[in-house]
Order: sequence, then C-alpha cells, then structure tokens
Amino acid sequence: MIAYLRGTVVARNPESAVIETAGVGYEVFLCGPSLEALGPEGSQAQVFVAESISMYGGTALYGFLSREEKLLFDLLRDAVPNTGAKKALDYLGKAMKSLPDFTRAVAARDPKPLTVIFGFTAKTAEKLIAALKDKLPASGLPSAGGDLGAQSGSYLQAMSALTSLGFRAADARAALEEAAREAGPRATAEAIIRLALKRLSPK
Repeated sequence: MIAYLRGTVVARNPESAVIETAGVGYEVFLCGPSLEALGPEGSQAQVFVAESISMYGGTALYGFLSREEKLLFDLLRDAVPNTGAKKALDYLGKAMKSLPDFTRAVAARDPKPLTVIFGFTAKTAEKLIAALKDKLPASGLPSAGGDLGAQSGSYLQAMSALTSLGFRAADARAALEEAAREAGPRATAEAIIRLALKRLSPK
C-alpha cells in the first residue's frame, strides 16, 4: 500500500497531479485547495496518500498535504453514508476553507455554517452532522479557538482574496492566522488582508 510520496510535480491536471518518485510517475487526485497549494510543474511535493479500489478493479490514489486532511478524508469516506472516495474528496475541498470552523460546526451540531460558509446543501449538512458529531471531537482534527473562529466570515473572505492575488494557499493561511490574532475578533476582512499582506510582501 502506498501511504506517502515525495518527488517532483511533472504534470498538473484539473483534478490531479502526476508526481514522479524514483523514476515512476503516480497520478494523485487532490481536492481543489490542496491542488492549488501543491506548486507548479517542476516543484517538489510531499503528499500523504490513500488508495481506493473502484468497482471496476482499478486503483486510484488520493493525496493530502497534511495528516489532518487525510484523517478527515478517511472519516468522511468511512463514516458518512453513501460516500465514496470521490465524494469524500469533494466534501474535503469544501471543509478545507477552515478545518477548525468545520470541526466546530459539526461538533456543535450547527448546520448553518456548513451551508452558508462551506457551501454544503442543507441535506448534506445534516448528514455530515449525524455521521461525524461523535467522531470529530476525538479524531485529533483541529478545533476552532481564540479569535480566529469568532471571525470565520472575515477570515474566509480574506483567504479567498489572497489566493486570487496569486499567493499559495498554505502561505496565505499562515499569514492570515497571524493577522487574525493581531487584528482581534471584530476585525473586517479588509483589515486582516492588510496585515496579512505585510507578512507576505518581500522585505
């Protein structure tokens, strides 16, 4: 079983990337935010991997940039009814907007953030809560805390703005977390973006 890959990104596709390791190219499917943060062709990449065997006998590889991503993917695929690997990856892509806020919403059994912030349908939000409400608190996934969770709307707007400016998602997320803590719980998206840009701009 393949659990981890480290190598060179030799091709990027709309839903996957080909990573060459020891002369072998592996096609790895990633959710949108992770694929965006993976880096351009020619860059080095490290991904955790989950294998999935289809009903037709083929094997697909699904990649994750952190253990937390893979853990949530496994939970979604194994615990949510009628959820295969492809659908679990789609759910993960939405949850990746803010894993702490996703965890908090499910644990609090509050479907509103799942529909308004993360874009799940009302039916899917209820299904996720029913399946994960007793599993996420013990899963080891990050939980929202401090000022960041209180201003999730502003944080997510700022994240979208920075990635649209061309910053890598991982870099933008790190800068935004620092900026959000400095700005305080009542800060607007514009204020958080200004502080984050100071951290992302070259000295």
